[in-house]
Amino acid sequence: MMENYRKARTVEQPSVCPFTSLPPDTPEVRVKDGSKIRNLLRYALSRMEAKPRAAEEEGRPTPEEGGMAVEEQQEAPGRPLCKQIIFTASGKGVSKAITCAEIVKRRMKGLHQLTRLLYSTVVEVWEPLEPAAGLDSLTVSRNLPAIWILLSREPLDSNQPGYQAPGRYDALWAQSTNREEGGGFTGQRPGHRRKRGGGGVGGGARGKGSSRQTGRSREAAK
Repeated sequence: MMENYRKARTVEQPSVCPFTSLPPDTPEVRVKDGSKIRNLLRYALSRMEAKPRAAEEEGRPTPEEGGMAVEEQQEAPGRPLCKQIIFTASGKGVSKAITCAEIVKRRMKGLHQLTRLLYSTVVEVWEPLEPAAGLDSLTVSRNLPAIWILLSREPLDSNQPGYQAPGRYDALWAQSTNREEGGGFTGQRPGHRRKRGGGGVGGGARGKGSSRQTGRSREAAK
């Protein structure tokens, strides 16, 4: 039946922020599937850091990069810093919002996190391919998974569900480095080197076998 219809438009219903008692100037970064993480991070760090690393390392964005975050940053470069920021996304943009939040946490140590998992309503309007066939327009409502991530410089209520305290990543990176140096990922012992040319026990056995075979050939020739 749906082969007789085409999708005319998609409207996402506005969602209410699940975090209450936030300062009115708390920035809300809406992450979409087509958003560029580079632009999102530049905007987020410009609101949270005194000297945004993303803007310093990557320089001024080109016009074709676009993005709401870049345009807002250029319009008001001298705005006051914020103590909290929100990342929100729905559908395919959820994983990208999580990536942005994790990168910000690694660049800015000591951030408290509060996460909410909700559903966002999307309304799709389908129009018939042939209006003369007598078919009516269809309106379909779908629920998409949505995520809201709050990052805060100030401590949050640790009893709330979805709270995550500031973590230390030094131990994790040190453990990974030790595994790599110890051969944990290559399967070799520390300080062990493979001999070139296929040496070792196997090479010696093949050499002895070749000598015995040559001796038998000489005896057969006699």
